Amino acid sequence: MPPVTRPATAEDLDAVLSLLGELPPDAPPLGAASAARIWSEVSGQEGRTLLVHERDGLVAGTVDCLVVPWTFRDGRPVMLVENLVVAERHRRSGAGRSLLRSAERLARRARCHRIQLLAAGDAYVHAFYRACGFVSCADGFRKHVPSWTVGASL
Repeated sequence: MPPVTRPATAEDLDAVLSLLGELPPDAPPLGAASAARIWSEVSGQEGRTLLVHERDGLVAGTVDCLVVPWTFRDGRPVMLVENLVVAERHRRSGAGRSLLRSAERLARRARCHRIQLLAAGDAYVHAFYRACGFVSCADGFRKHVPSWTVGASL
């Protein structure tokens, strides 16, 4: 069967979690109950699409896409892309490009004016995104929220 990129379903959850485990380890894996609860939230979130790339009947890659309403650029939204990961044995097979092309189709349908992502600092990752038409445009920043602040009042 030919490779296909499609929206993820609940049946893909274990495969997606396994792929996410290939990302640099900065958090322990989710337990099954937590993963199922979060999947329920993600799959029901308006503007959110988790894509998977399937090759030979197996999930070979995934990317999380979120269309965010925006208050400028004529009100056109922005797509945020997170956690693009392709199984090591499927890298350089076109899976990552297919996932990004599908994300771009979603962005076009939603009338997004841009797709935005943060990338790991590795030169080969940056080369990949440039080859897919992305332009390095600014220094990104991030701040992790310590778990002790979760649920704290504003």
